[in-house]
Amino acid sequence: MKRRVYVHVGAPKTGTTYLQNRLTASLGVLAEHDVHYATKPLLTPHLFQFRAALDLLNRTDWRGPIAKSDGAWDAMARRIRRHTGTVILSHEILAGAKAKHVARLWDDLDVGNSTELHIVYTARDLARQLPAAWQEGIKQGQRWSFAGFLERFQTGRLWFYKVFDFPAVLTTWGADLPPERIHLVTLPPEGADVPRDELWHRFATACGFDAAWGPYEGPRDNRSLGMAETQLIRRLNRRLDRSQRPGGKYDRLIRMMLAEKVLVDRDSERVRVPPSLHPWLAERTERWIEWAEQSGIDVVGSLDDLRVPAPDPEAVWHDPDKIRPRAQLNAALDALAAMTDEAARQGDPGATLTAKVKRASKRLVGS
Repeated sequence: MKRRVYVHVGAPKTGTTYLQNRLTASLGVLAEHDVHYATKPLLTPHLFQFRAALDLLNRTDWRGPIAKSDGAWDAMARRIRRHTGTVILSHEILAGAKAKHVARLWDDLDVGNSTELHIVYTARDLARQLPAAWQEGIKQGQRWSFAGFLERFQTGRLWFYKVFDFPAVLTTWGADLPPERIHLVTLPPEGADVPRDELWHRFATACGFDAAWGPYEGPRDNRSLGMAETQLIRRLNRRLDRSQRPGGKYDRLIRMMLAEKVLVDRDSERVRVPPSLHPWLAERTERWIEWAEQSGIDVVGSLDDLRVPAPDPEAVWHDPDKIRPRAQLNAALDALAAMTDEAARQGDPGATLTAKVKRASKRLVGS
């Protein structure tokens, strides 16, 4: 009997962290049903799968201790070949794979002989996905404005565009697969009357197992920031030039502590795409939906979920690049308080870094 390998290739900002956390939390129960989320001792499944994805894609531009990936794909392939039943590989950077990377996976997993390969792609409407993608880039050290990000996205120059373009991604990954083994999972639209864990049920359906076999949710990480908080991180990136120091102390303090723990809980207006962009988003979405309808791939959910809702004519849109000074100041003070607490907790070794952050915060408030 062939093993079935489901490669969840993204896209980013479509609940991937939630799904990966739930797979991790339910690891033991799933294994009892011969469903395996590939991992190895001394590493979390997420870290093991991330490093394997980096190695498979030959990504050497991801720096920092977390990205030591030499040999990780070979280790992953060995683990997968030892399993029977269903094996799940999941990381959103896999959406950026090229044909040569897919060919390597086929060879290393013996696809067509001992392995039946399936591709899973999760998608959401672009009106929600683009603000989340912009914020993710800012959290990772980017410095672009929201307007600049949207302009680059429309020209197709961004990595995010390439991985959100699901016809292109699934054409690459599914070039030699029958359409029934390519699964497009849609996220319910905002405000939909569906169960809280509807995405998990759809993902489980796509991967051919009972959703009840994964009863534990795990933490719901990677929530979105508000406008003021995102601009604060963006301006810190410019002051500290974080783009040159990914994966180091700045990343730990700014992304992991400030962005994902402290600032995410503030009550702040959320980022929305401008109403003027909706016609372009709707046109692009319809083009992608038409491809899905004609391709014959398996759609779990509804393609209507991907359609961009018309903007509310009564709603006032606020530009995320133009934040009131008081809102910016309050966010900066909360960030400074958190940094100070962290420095006090760490002791003297953090004093130099704290001084730098204080100076940057003063310049930020005064600019």
